[in-house]
Amino acid sequence: MSQQPGNRRKRINVRLDRIRTSRYSGLFGSAEIIALAGSALVLILVIISYVYFLVPARSNLAAAKTEQARLKTLLSSSREVVREGETTEATVKNITESLEHFESSGLLERIQGRMDLYDELNELIRKNGLRNTSGPTYTVLEPAGSKTAANKGASAKWQSVYPGIAISLTVEGQYPNLRRFVRDIESSKLFLIVNGVELERATETGSGAEVSQRASLISLRLDMATYFQRANGETPTAAQATGN
Repeated sequence: MSQQPGNRRKRINVRLDRIRTSRYSGLFGSAEIIALAGSALVLILVIISYVYFLVPARSNLAAAKTEQARLKTLLSSSREVVREGETTEATVKNITESLEHFESSGLLERIQGRMDLYDELNELIRKNGLRNTSGPTYTVLEPAGSKTAANKGASAKWQSVYPGIAISLTVEGQYPNLRRFVRDIESSKLFLIVNGVELERATETGSGAEVSQRASLISLRLDMATYFQRANGETPTAAQATGN
C-alpha cells in the first residue's frame, strides 16, 4: 500500500512532462511550418510582382505622361503655325485687294493722266499767282524691271511697278502763295508725290522798281512724280516688284 502513492506521483510527473513537451513542440508543428512556408512564398511573389510589373508600369506611365506633354506642345505649335498661315493669307489677300482698288480708283490711264497733269500744273501756277521760271521738265518713268526701263540718273530712283512721269519745276512768288501752291499739289485729285523741295530768295535782276519788287519773292523748286495704271491690267512680276 505504501508504494501506490509513489507510483501515482510518478505517473503524474510523466503526464506533466508530456504536457510540457507537447505544449512547446506545438508552436512549430507541421501545420505551422506549412503556413509559414506559404506566407514566405506569397511574400516572395509580391516582391517579384513589384519588381517585374509595378516598377516598369510606373516607368511606362511616367514616359507616357512626358510624351503626352510633348505632343500637347507640338499640337499647340502646329495650331499656332496654322493660325499664322491663315493670318498671313488674309493679310496678303487684303493687300492685293487694296492695291487693286488703289490702281483702279486712284490712278489714271497713262494718256489721260498726262494731259490732266499738264493742265493741273498750269492751272495751279496761274491760280496762285506764281511765275514759272524753269520747267516743268518731264521724264518718263517706265515700270521698274521692264525691258523698256532705261531711266538713269536722279529720275531712276522714282521708278516703281507703275509707269509714271518725273516732274521738275521752279516757280517764283510770294511765300504765302508758294505754301498754297504746295498744299494744292498735295491735295490734288491726281496722284502727285512731292519728292524734293528747295526754297531760296529769288535772283535780283533788273534795276529800280523791278529789283525792289523781286526782293520779296521766293524761288521754289519742286521734284515730283506721278504714276498711272498699268497697261491692260498687267500685274508686276517678282523682279518688277523688287526693282531687280
